[in-house]
Amino acid sequence: MTRDAAYWLAKLRELDLAEPVRIMNVCGGHERSISVAGLRGALPTNIELVPGPGCPVCICPEEDVYEAIQLALNEDITLVAFGDMLRVPVNVPRREPRSLEQARAAGADIRPIASPTDAVRIARKNPSRQVVFFAAGFETTTAPVAAMLAEGAPANLLVLLSGRLTWPAVAMLLESGTPGFDCLIAPGHVSTVMGPEEWQFVADEHGIPAAIAGFRADTLLAAMYSVLTQLQTGKAVLENCYPEVVRPGGNRTAREHLASVLAVSDANWRGVGVIPASGYTLRADYAAHDARAAFPSYADDSRKRVGEMPPGCDCAKVVLGKIYPNECRLYGRACQPRKPIGPCMVSDEGACRIWWSAGYRDNQWEEKHAARSVG
Repeated sequence: MTRDAAYWLAKLRELDLAEPVRIMNVCGGHERSISVAGLRGALPTNIELVPGPGCPVCICPEEDVYEAIQLALNEDITLVAFGDMLRVPVNVPRREPRSLEQARAAGADIRPIASPTDAVRIARKNPSRQVVFFAAGFETTTAPVAAMLAEGAPANLLVLLSGRLTWPAVAMLLESGTPGFDCLIAPGHVSTVMGPEEWQFVADEHGIPAAIAGFRADTLLAAMYSVLTQLQTGKAVLENCYPEVVRPGGNRTAREHLASVLAVSDANWRGVGVIPASGYTLRADYAAHDARAAFPSYADDSRKRVGEMPPGCDCAKVVLGKIYPNECRLYGRACQPRKPIGPCMVSDEGACRIWWSAGYRDNQWEEKHAARSVG
């Protein structure tokens, strides 16, 4: 019989935890479910839920967004991108468009899409025009992009790729010596594509309890109970609490497309830096669809703060689980969903946007800063 959320919440409240425990979730969808369901307020106060690097919009390199903006402004193309990417801000002088949305307002042909099939449809409807798909995302959205190319994309459809793998960011945190969490909730959608085995290293190599969760409150609470009981027994394993979707080996077809179309390389994460083996690039066989090979580079080495967050923005600390969203200096003050300063307030997978939408409107940075000043 399937256990409901009330059952798992009762089991969690029965646990005798000697010290506070920090559980990191590595998925924007998980963070949204946790916040919307009010799970933080329902859990015992010594269980902390920490949002981690689960938002692809938040970590997409500033230079990639800038390149997309410049391509759309300076080349005779149609640029398409997932809707959230249109509002991601970059560091440019005030007189220049600082997002794809602003570049669109300036006259560039930029269109939001929901899936690669939309990009294919637009390219086929406009065969005499080059269409550039700015494809940013983790494995879940990168796999359909790879499938689109493997199955034969229109000749006039090019890809400006900014794909990333999720697990290397967690590996980086664990190898840093100060990961900032005691247990891990691994992402359900990524595990569906790549298989649960991708997260086995967390328990085997680092002794950190881990569990894969889905997106309902019951599966999230079951995963939390799993990692906490592992912590109590001192036996770290990887438990699959989302077996109805996550299967051993993942999605074989999706993984074959990723392997045949894309190569893994070192990659930059906005505000974080270069993480080894964390990015995707197009293989030579698909160079004809590579926007970076078709157009001149619009990289501007003279610009300052390339790859960094805007001044005062603490999105990088939020992404790495070092602070909560409302501990950012700009949260709710200069940075709000209608006028985002940092990328974490843009996407509905960004922790800052999720917290704001869930009603967390207080800025804890002000309180902590005031306390430090008095002390």
